[in-house]
This record gives sequence, C-alpha cells and structure tokens, in this order.
Amino acid sequence: MFEKFFPDETVSSTYEIDFEDLYEEGYRGILFDIDNTLVEHGMEANEQAVGLFERLRRIGFECCLISNNKKQRVSSFNEKIGAHMIFNAHKPGKKGYLDAMKRMGTNKDNTIFVGDQLFTDIWGAKRCKIRNILVKPINKREEIQIVIKRRLEKIILWEYQFKRKSRKAKEN
Repeated sequence: MFEKFFPDETVSSTYEIDFEDLYEEGYRGILFDIDNTLVEHGMEANEQAVGLFERLRRIGFECCLISNNKKQRVSSFNEKIGAHMIFNAHKPGKKGYLDAMKRMGTNKDNTIFVGDQLFTDIWGAKRCKIRNILVKPINKREEIQIVIKRRLEKIILWEYQFKRKSRKAKEN
C-alpha cells in the first residue's frame, strides 16, 4: 500500500554517500533537496556542503538543487555552491525534476535524487522513475507541518524496514 513512498535506498547522511561508486555505475547527474538534506533548515551553505559540491564537480557530476522554497532561499544557498537550481519546484510534482534533468543534460537513467522527506522528495523522484536516496534529516527541530508529515513517514518507514527484512530473510 505504501510502496510508492518507499525509497530506493536509505543512508544516515548525504555526506556518507559513495559518489565515486555512483559515477562508476554510470550516474552523471545528482538532484539535491537543500533543507535538512545538505544543511539544517534555513542555513546557508557551510564548508561541508561547499566541499561536497567541489568534490562532485571533480568526479564529473552535474548537480542541481531542487527545492519547494522561494527563489531568495535557493539563490542565497547556491551562491557558494554554483549548481543548477530549481526553486518553487512543487515537489512531488514531476515538472521540477524534469526541468532539473534538462538543465543538467541528464535523464532518468543516469540521475539520482537525494532528499530527506518521503512525501515530497522521494515520491516525486519515484514518480519520475529516478533512483533516489533518503537521508535522515540533519536537524530534528522542524516547522509544525513537517513534524506532522514526519509522524506519517515513521509508519511508512516501519513498513519499508519490515518488508526489507522479510525480503532478506527469504533470500537467505
């Protein structure tokens, strides 16, 4: 029932992803949510985020920030990053994801999405058939509308983990 929200992968942090392996697998574009994926909600790009995007450029990736936030927030964050960007993306709608891939010159088969929310980030990527990685939110303190969504996400992630464990048990 909840499978449409299940991420392809989960990791603790964006900064733990092995981007070199992804490049070797043939991926060339990465879409990133900003808030609670790259930095705490509302924060500017820090050294860790700037360093990540420098590393991704050296590897050979095209990157795009895709956010439901307004232009000012995304532009301000992107000043130190220098990536493509989509603001007011209306995730989980498909248009922002498709526009981002067009800007990067990539497609659904060689693009990955990294984000922290199931109902916007992951579901939107899945609707576009883009491989996706769910990361744990950087900061637990969030706006009330996100807190409510996080409670629903816990139910879905419980089912996701349960089905994943069941699948692994059958394989062994």
